[in-house]
Amino acid sequence: MRDEKFKDVKLGVNLDHIATIREARKAQEPDPVQAALLAELGGADGITVHLRGDRRHIKERDVELLRRTVKTMLNVEMSATDEMVDIALRVLPNQVTLVPERREEITTEGGLDVVLQGEFIKPVITKLTAAEIAVSIFVDPEPEQIRACAKLGVSAVELNTAKYAEGKDPEKELKILEKTAKLASKLGLRVLAGHGLNYWNVREIVAIDEIEELNIGHAIVSRAVYVGLREAVAEMKALLRR
Repeated sequence: MRDEKFKDVKLGVNLDHIATIREARKAQEPDPVQAALLAELGGADGITVHLRGDRRHIKERDVELLRRTVKTMLNVEMSATDEMVDIALRVLPNQVTLVPERREEITTEGGLDVVLQGEFIKPVITKLTAAEIAVSIFVDPEPEQIRACAKLGVSAVELNTAKYAEGKDPEKELKILEKTAKLASKLGLRVLAGHGLNYWNVREIVAIDEIEELNIGHAIVSRAVYVGLREAVAEMKALLRR
């Protein structure tokens, strides 16, 4: 039997940009729910959507319908506000990932500062876990952030891979991710990762044993323009094999 740490990395497919295309025309399609079905047929282990305060892409109805139809796992990214907590407690996704959010950003720009905001988000985590919703926090790969997450009792952290994927020194950032992933695992946290990953840079992340799941959206939706969503997901899933 293969060692547990060498299991293939799971793939969570972020469908925000399916909704972005829809909202460009304020139309009915493309439909994130149909996209989720195709992603699962392509081998996705989970579906991720970000319900923003301004509802710029994913809507509450999308989340409600996805909860009824997703057969794998539904992960909802959201800010730690009362409004979002109320929605999560009503819809009951499998997992909530707490993320920072600014209206003027195009996409999430950095990790949540858990060191600074730990006391503020602690009640949020308590409410979500009491409802049997797994809680992950999207953080920059910094030891102090990981330790702060562990103290809050969340089940997982999602490491921000933006500096690795988009920075000037990917080798340096890869080493930082490796060290941070080891620390998180040592502290009993499940280790996820994502942001800026694509078909050309993902293999180095897959090689980090402690990382068990990746959330990827833009690259997959972009590839789907040429080959279809099911095939785009299948191609990415193949790259996540160890």
